[in-house]
Amino acid sequence: MPSSFASAPAVIAFDLDGTLVDTAPDLLDTLDLVLIEAGARPLPHEETRKMIGAGVRALVTRGLDAAGVTVDEARFAALEAMFLAHYADHIADRSRPFPGLVEALDELTARGHLLAVCTNKLEYLSKLLLTRLGLAERFAIIAGADTFPVKKPDAGHLLGTIAGAGGLAGRAVMVGDSMTDVLAAKNARVPVVVVPFGYTDIPAEELGGDAFITHFDRLPETVEHLLLAR
Repeated sequence: MPSSFASAPAVIAFDLDGTLVDTAPDLLDTLDLVLIEAGARPLPHEETRKMIGAGVRALVTRGLDAAGVTVDEARFAALEAMFLAHYADHIADRSRPFPGLVEALDELTARGHLLAVCTNKLEYLSKLLLTRLGLAERFAIIAGADTFPVKKPDAGHLLGTIAGAGGLAGRAVMVGDSMTDVLAAKNARVPVVVVPFGYTDIPAEELGGDAFITHFDRLPETVEHLLLAR
């Protein structure tokens, strides 16, 4: 492999919900209000937490299904709009970065890596959240569900994110918390680090990632090992 390729900056692409930030409190508070508006009781957050990760439309759909509520397309559109409006206003009320994240981002940047976000959250909500948390400027690109014609687990979402950050697919690592992230990485032939503090009904260590860490203090060295292995 040419030395210029090996020395090119690597792109470390992160999922957002459940990977960078614990967004469940604000997402699920908003879902509670939508369910009440739909005539249902809020569901236990232990149950709805596992519904996060595929975007707002999927979260609202899963919530309504679990509550046994059926609505027509017009009613669903109104409930989805209600969710988006309320959530945007309260997007960082209780959402916080996971422990060790900021220090890990600092270290990855110090090592010359490019940082990116590849999420199935809408782009404007992703940028709004990361801006409110003071994290947005750390990332070369924040690519949401509507940034490209496709979204995770389609390889095009991750590959587009890597290119948009100014990197190469052969010098990239994905970091995520769900099967959607693992599949996106595998489809793009990019190694993936799995973290256990996100939102999945499958134990994180069983998702089939190339590496598994329990705290972000392990991320910089894990990334280096994966890049060297390539």
